[in-house]
Amino acid sequence: MNAENLAELPLFKDLNRDHLALLASGVEREKFAREDLIFSQGDRADKLFVLLEGRVAIRYKPYDGDVLPVAEIEPNGVFGWSAALGRPSYTSCAICLAESVMLSMRGDSLKHLCEQHPETGVIILERLAEVIAQRLQNTHAHVIELLRNGVSS
Repeated sequence: MNAENLAELPLFKDLNRDHLALLASGVEREKFAREDLIFSQGDRADKLFVLLEGRVAIRYKPYDGDVLPVAEIEPNGVFGWSAALGRPSYTSCAICLAESVMLSMRGDSLKHLCEQHPETGVIILERLAEVIAQRLQNTHAHVIELLRNGVSS
């Protein structure tokens, strides 16, 4: 993956060319088949993913309940952000709903870049915060819907 291709992704748009080159050196392209498990809830959170093609389901299993759908990631979507936030493990699992191609980057590499280049780190972290906020808003709406359906059943 080269810096120009990374610059086309919303997460990295308008970043400094040198910083994009640093990011590109640590990015891997990965391909998964339909129904492949990318990571399980509780696995060590070591990679952040940007989906290029396909669809990925994010699912959460509470200690005392059924599996809950959290989100469906579409191209240009970001997931696995526990790795970027320095969390020790993923809080949900990610499963391919279709054959999928994605970029992955190690969370520690991203953290190092953010520490060495704080201005770039702020941009990336602000964009991740937007993704997280949207995901939480969607999850909240879904939980309310489940509760309403459960109450009316």
